Amino acid sequence: MDKRYKHWEDVRDVFRTWREENCRQSDDIVELWQQILSKHSSKLGDEGWLVLEQVFIAALDCHDMEVANSCLAKLNHEFPDSLRVKRLKAMKYEALERYSDALDMLDSIIKKDETSAAPRKRKVTIYKSQGLIIEAIKELTDYLKVFMADQEAWMELCDLYISQQDWNKASFCIEELMLHNPFSHLYMQRYAEIKYTQGGYENLELARSYYAQAAKLNPNNIRAIYGLILTSLHMASNPKCPSQKKKESIKLAEWASSQLQEQQASINADGSNKLFSAQILEGLMGNLQIVADSAKN
Repeated sequence: MDKRYKHWEDVRDVFRTWREENCRQSDDIVELWQQILSKHSSKLGDEGWLVLEQVFIAALDCHDMEVANSCLAKLNHEFPDSLRVKRLKAMKYEALERYSDALDMLDSIIKKDETSAAPRKRKVTIYKSQGLIIEAIKELTDYLKVFMADQEAWMELCDLYISQQDWNKASFCIEELMLHNPFSHLYMQRYAEIKYTQGGYENLELARSYYAQAAKLNPNNIRAIYGLILTSLHMASNPKCPSQKKKESIKLAEWASSQLQEQQASINADGSNKLFSAQILEGLMGNLQIVADSAKN
């Protein structure tokens, strides 16, 4: 018996804690199941079915198909028509890279319960794992027609559009997110980055505005502050920029630079590595330069 646990009840309790805290702990779960808990599974009562599901998922993570098949067989015998068990079967097919079977199983679940979100999102994951981005976009778009309030899904769709350099649709996704959460500095920063990438004076002006809002909402958002500097300087040097806005852009760039210097001073005053702030800025400059290069293409 594992020396960390004196009784099987201790293992049951730690499994319960991991489920409640959504911790995978896959290696430990499989090991503890095989060494201790499987010998006392009859004492678990109805909780035993939750434990079997927990062990099944952990076994897939560990590529231990023998344990996974054993758990799945017991669950299927007890709940032969359960959609939840069918979802576990789809996970098994996915782990075995039998993607077509996994998609068929997920489609059968959706057909029986159109309000179920999990199988629809799982289909998106499978398409992405196969590099089928267009199919993933279509599936996620259909999903959001039903579950419009899913902010995680909107961000995922935004990232998919970005991977296809479809900036207008990526912008639309972030706009939807800002409607759900109008005070999120991260959404504003993301929107500014997309507009910056699109290029053109109008988009540059919009990017500067949203970088400024993000920096205002969170003065510690260094990326937003640096983005404000970059967009302000680019606007000031743009021939389309009126003289009044040029002066405004220069002042904004100066203000943002002072904020950045204060951030650096604060980091160094805390006794942190003095190279830390420089490394952060170097990473930001590199990432933004990639965006700038993309905008020119």
